[in-house]
Amino acid sequence: MERLSERKIILVKRKTRLEELVAKYNTVEQAKFYIEHLNADFTDYLEEDFIYKNNIEIARLKLERLGRLQVLERQYIPNFIFGQDDLIVVLGQDGLVANTLKYLDNQCLIGVNPDPKRWDGVLLPFEVKDIENIVVEVLSNKRKVNNITMAKATLNDGQILYSVNDFYIGQKTHISSRYSVSLGNHTEQQSSSGIIVSTGLGSTGWFKSIVTGASVLTDDLSNVKLRELVDYGFPRDSDYLYFSVREPFPSKTTETQLVFGKINADDILLVNSLMPENGVIFSDGIESDFIEFNSGKEARITVAEKKGKLVI
Repeated sequence: MERLSERKIILVKRKTRLEELVAKYNTVEQAKFYIEHLNADFTDYLEEDFIYKNNIEIARLKLERLGRLQVLERQYIPNFIFGQDDLIVVLGQDGLVANTLKYLDNQCLIGVNPDPKRWDGVLLPFEVKDIENIVVEVLSNKRKVNNITMAKATLNDGQILYSVNDFYIGQKTHISSRYSVSLGNHTEQQSSSGIIVSTGLGSTGWFKSIVTGASVLTDDLSNVKLRELVDYGFPRDSDYLYFSVREPFPSKTTETQLVFGKINADDILLVNSLMPENGVIFSDGIESDFIEFNSGKEARITVAEKKGKLVI
């Protein structure tokens, strides 16, 4: 079969809810029994699975004519080595786009919504029927690309973690997180429910809920800048991050002054763990993909040196 290009195209997909249930309960029948036992509609799982797999096959056939295609399952992304010239096509929900972007290094990503009636797709501007035209335009450098600012966590043991939406720093359980935090010349020990560091892309998610709750509690909606953050977040390509401390607790040994602020391109938010166990840092809501952050660990939170490239 003659291809339009020899450029490599990576099609990223994930398991459906039905596939995950079958992996857990061994058969479709047992999965059905489990779901219907909870008085849920099993036909919704079947329909979602059928539509997704059908669109994966359509996308595969289209992309095979355009370049050297490789299909990649979500669970292999962290260990996959992407080529510098690879073109990435993600078919799934917004979370799959975010979880793929942070492992790329300036490669372009095309987000495709496999089921527009089911998913809003903020990061999925295209449908399967658009794939051919979009890929051809990207290969010809005729398509606009959105730069996505990422966050970077660098630990003193050499571990590095990137985030497209946000970082959570704290206890993986519901007990208080203990640490010291520094920004500029201000340092203090804190006890809280953890720190959230958000990018512009993530500012309409977890960060928004925190800022909204804080603004309502303080009745500070007259603050124009805070009101704008609540309503609109901040741009995806902003060269800064915001951090917010969740439920800071004042005591004889802990302070609550450094609980919200901006991390500019040249700034470092320094966090030292004071947690003997269960301290973690995870990104983009993936709790299972974490790095340990226990006593003796220091994390430097900065704007990442690389940008995500999202085709629009």
